[in-house]
Amino acid sequence: MTDTPVESTASRTMLNRQRANRRRDVSLAVKDVRERLSSDSGTRPAFDFEILLEYARNRQSSWLAQTILLIALGGTATYWINYSFVGLWFIFCMSVHVMNGLIGRRFITLPANDVNLRMWKRQFIVAEALYGTFFAVLFFLPGTFSQDTSVYIFGALLTSVAINAMVASNLPSAVVAGTIPMALIGALRLATGDALVGYTMAAFMALAEGFFILLAYRLHATALTAMEFRAEKDALIAELEQAKAVSDDSRRRAEEANLAKSRFLATMSHELRTPLNAVLGFSEIMMGEVFGPIGNEHYKGYAVDIHNSGKHLLNLINEILDLSRIEAGRYQLQEEAVNLAMVVEDCHHLIKLRAKNKNITVIEQFEPDLPKIWADERAVRQIVLNLLSNAVKFTQNGGEVRVRLGWTAGGGQYVSVKDNGPGIPENEIPIVMQAFGQGSLAIKTAEQGTGLGLPICEALAKMHGGTLDLRSKLREGTEVLITFPPTRVMEVMPAIREDRPDAKARDRRRA
Repeated sequence: MTDTPVESTASRTMLNRQRANRRRDVSLAVKDVRERLSSDSGTRPAFDFEILLEYARNRQSSWLAQTILLIALGGTATYWINYSFVGLWFIFCMSVHVMNGLIGRRFITLPANDVNLRMWKRQFIVAEALYGTFFAVLFFLPGTFSQDTSVYIFGALLTSVAINAMVASNLPSAVVAGTIPMALIGALRLATGDALVGYTMAAFMALAEGFFILLAYRLHATALTAMEFRAEKDALIAELEQAKAVSDDSRRRAEEANLAKSRFLATMSHELRTPLNAVLGFSEIMMGEVFGPIGNEHYKGYAVDIHNSGKHLLNLINEILDLSRIEAGRYQLQEEAVNLAMVVEDCHHLIKLRAKNKNITVIEQFEPDLPKIWADERAVRQIVLNLLSNAVKFTQNGGEVRVRLGWTAGGGQYVSVKDNGPGIPENEIPIVMQAFGQGSLAIKTAEQGTGLGLPICEALAKMHGGTLDLRSKLREGTEVLITFPPTRVMEVMPAIREDRPDAKARDRRRA
């Protein structure tokens, strides 16, 4: 079995996945560019709506505070301005302020699909411009002004500009439309007062206006970035939920397929083993010529072939069933105290005849006094027997197989089976570790196998908490190392000392 079909299938799957991801990225990029081109601000239309919505909410939350500010300014302005002028100014400013609040409240109640963003944005900007203009008119009302009044005007303007810039920062154009009339009219009023102090305050007012406009744009950019990150997070969450749904569906299908496979194997094993036992029994009778000699030697050879083929098919069925039970989690370990050295010696005895037929020398190297391990003896025996059978199978005539048994560095135990056969190319090691996988050199130089021995050994080793490590070099041989963890090694308990009086008396009499 070669790895070409496997590699080509995996490559096609990976290529199709990359193409699908590329098409999805291109589609998202085109959609994003289309949305940005259709937006007035160069962002997504959804972001434009969220920006206006945040602006309206900020206006609503600060409406009462700005009303109190207007009342305070109107009350203090009566010290140098006539009451009638201040009252008229307050009526106009409050009218615009109330109108602005009503516009924002109505916008908040509208659904996103029914909103004309351009119209509402225009309304917000006009309302801000009217409010800023009427607010700044207060400082040009006729009255008695002094140097202290200039300081008051500068402080009031600076406070109002700062509040408007912070509240309307989500809509920088509204900040510009609302604060420039305040700053411009206020700077003109300050410049008409005391020469040096007025010019200085007017200059500071112009600088403050530029600073707050710049700050509003920075806050707007920060809000947009936060919205983009939130949108990306929502998209990732949606993708994760979709991937989870696909994964759950795939897992459900895999479980159903695995259950169907297990049922199929259970049914087929019963259906196949019955005729196979008959084939093996009758062919063995024919081989032994129990009921008389076979007249033709060719028929006797055919009987031998039938018997060998039946044994091979029965072994294949047993290995497939073992692997399917392990994968399904239905392989139960019958754990007990196991002497690993005795198991290895028994397996060596079983394959000794096959090794002798190929003139292969099997060398044992066991560390002495190894304690027992807590394991499933049948599983351990199957692991060792598979490894020894593979070593003998894939080693040329006159070769050598070395079996080692000892301690690991961490306090566990290991079994190593090393041969000097043809070896396995490095790129084929993952293939031989797969079910039904076989290396190309092994197929050419040795007898055919099922390709299930190593996967079963690895699965059984993992069930014991151990590992299987395959090391091989081309034309130098192969070594398979099975390790059992320290938790599987049984400690030898010390002898219990008897401290009873009769025991002490018995020790004194012996002395």
